[in-house]
Amino acid sequence: MDILANLQLGFSIALSPWTLTLAIIGCFLGTIVGALPGLGPANGVAIMIPLTFTLGLDATAALVLLTSIYYGAMYGGRISSILLNIPGDEPALMTTLDGYPMAKQGRAGDALVISGVASFVGALLATIALMFVAPLLSRVAYQFGPAEYFALYVLAFSTLGGFSSKNQAKAALASCLGLMIAMIGLDPNSGVPRLTGGSLHLMDGVDFLVAIVGLFAVSEVFFFIETHGKSGSLGVVLNKVSVPWKDLWDVRWTMLRSSVVGFVAGVLPGAGASLGAFMTYMMEKSIAGKNGGFGTGVAKGVAAPEAGNNAAAGGALVPMLTLGVPGSGTTAVLLAVLMTLNITPGPTLFTDRPDVVWGLVASLLIANFVLLAMNVPLVKIFVRVLQVPPALLMPGVTMVSFVGIYSLTGSYFDLLLVVAFGALGYVLRKLDVPTVPIIMGILLGGQMEKQLRDAMVLSGGDASSLFASPISIGLWVAGILGFLAPIVLRRRLRRPQAVPK
Repeated sequence: MDILANLQLGFSIALSPWTLTLAIIGCFLGTIVGALPGLGPANGVAIMIPLTFTLGLDATAALVLLTSIYYGAMYGGRISSILLNIPGDEPALMTTLDGYPMAKQGRAGDALVISGVASFVGALLATIALMFVAPLLSRVAYQFGPAEYFALYVLAFSTLGGFSSKNQAKAALASCLGLMIAMIGLDPNSGVPRLTGGSLHLMDGVDFLVAIVGLFAVSEVFFFIETHGKSGSLGVVLNKVSVPWKDLWDVRWTMLRSSVVGFVAGVLPGAGASLGAFMTYMMEKSIAGKNGGFGTGVAKGVAAPEAGNNAAAGGALVPMLTLGVPGSGTTAVLLAVLMTLNITPGPTLFTDRPDVVWGLVASLLIANFVLLAMNVPLVKIFVRVLQVPPALLMPGVTMVSFVGIYSLTGSYFDLLLVVAFGALGYVLRKLDVPTVPIIMGILLGGQMEKQLRDAMVLSGGDASSLFASPISIGLWVAGILGFLAPIVLRRRLRRPQAVPK
């Protein structure tokens, strides 16, 4: 009954003309961002953050717009994966394995429709699960003290390195770099400057929005220009688009199974949609067996990763809203927006600001149906976006980023920082060092330091208090396993299989 009452509140907000318009605009822009190879949801949301502040949107409106872009980009990522064999973002990588072969067989329209419906099922079920799981997890979060929160932050960083990076050492290096950047400024207790180099501009620390726009949006401009040049032609021509009812019926259980697994993967702090797409594809491949035809262009190979990564996108909102810990790179960007708007995610968010939470949930439910309507009948419109030359597109992205940051801070020094972070992000990507841990370090570093200090003060300096409660012990164990398990799995996959005599 509480959920129904809260949903009524949420729909009263979501169905207002202004909020509904923002959701539709967000869905449209998000699908375009997702369709462009390499941009992805994190970059799309980062690019649009300055615009939300320029328009003076309140917390609910800003969150609805940005999460609609988030969901839309998750939908749109499949378009370039299927037609160009270039993933729109990392989670869409698994879609290329069967989506592009289907397109080469002349079934590009079928692949796009199947992936669109699978995205809808995954995202819708994840949003419904969000309504039930998030309030329950927020009640558990009331049991958290400083030691438990510190262990939770360690878990977030360790699983981020374990699941979302090919090299844990590089992910750990990126996390340490982010934590170091978070320490720049005045010490919160003593007021002593730290890592400022004597610059007055750095006394207040580094604005995480500046870091986000630089590391994601500006670095993407550098990288996109280098890798794509001035061309923008389709690899496979899309002719007829129709609904393949038989294929949709055949993949119904695939979509349901993948939605459940994807949502669980998304709830894990730091794991994100990439893990959801990988797990669901490998699960369906193992169920189908050797005769399943995975990798040759089968409908299940398209439906499984799309349902999985979109369900994971919804699941990633759960730890962000209930614990204040982002479940993915994109939710790390959304967390930064909430913090800028003086909204503190955590267990009290559901009681202090139910309008924000339930307005968001209701808007996401509506956005899923809007995205389904956009991504099936109107898919040809989004395909045309792939023909826009980067030479025209990238200057627009750069202009939005710089104008938005300057209108937000009014500081030329922040513009220089945006360029510096863009160059840093470009270099790190060339070195295959992930940038998401840096953003998480900047976002969580201050709170992580505060929780550690509070735990030490409460225990009189006894470090064993960090491992005293069952919750903290469980979080530490989960963090260690989350970091080590992928190492073991990769070694087993690399081990040569014995050839039967």
